[in-house]
Amino acid sequence: MELRDLLRFRHCGRTVYTLDGLAVSAGPRCPVCVQSVRVGLMEAPVRIQTPVRDGHRAACCFLITSRHGAAGFSAQNHSELHVGISSSEGIVFSYTESGLQCQQQGWEQSIIVPLVAPSDDCLSFRTLWDEQLEWFSRLNSWTADRFQEQREFGSCCYGFALSFINHVIRSKGREPISRQRFTSEYILPRMEAACRYLSVYQHVCLHGFYSTAE
Repeated sequence: MELRDLLRFRHCGRTVYTLDGLAVSAGPRCPVCVQSVRVGLMEAPVRIQTPVRDGHRAACCFLITSRHGAAGFSAQNHSELHVGISSSEGIVFSYTESGLQCQQQGWEQSIIVPLVAPSDDCLSFRTLWDEQLEWFSRLNSWTADRFQEQREFGSCCYGFALSFINHVIRSKGREPISRQRFTSEYILPRMEAACRYLSVYQHVCLHGFYSTAE
């Protein structure tokens, strides 16, 4: 499933979502009431960006993907998710049964969690990030023969990613973040947003639009 951005606008007392910008801007009929739409400043359509984007274009981020693509993030889909860390060049490091993987493709449909604050987003920090990521990925903890051992402790790919994040946090003299806190504050909100988006998106694909009462 290749996702596109949604367009949201208000008309006839409802909020309407559609994929077809022409339905609002050039052919002006509301799909709900089939009446002409007069688009003013307050009613102008707003583009809602898909939460599933190309992880290889996201520098220094925590990435979540699924072997089923965007459909794997649906609330109805219970596929196993996979996580990784991107370098400043969009190369994704992740821990698998085959050991540490460095991929330049395969993460084109990912949920992206930014990890670098704007104040740190400079060439020197990105260079340091890449050096530390390379070093960390070569540790004996992330070899193929230790994968099952890591799995028993509930680590695997998540353990690698969060351990690296905490390695960077400690290097800056701060307290590490717990798995529970990182999950609840950074991952669950984005997963829930992705599920909501996919629900609306699938409805739009089936019926041409989705609407809710204001």
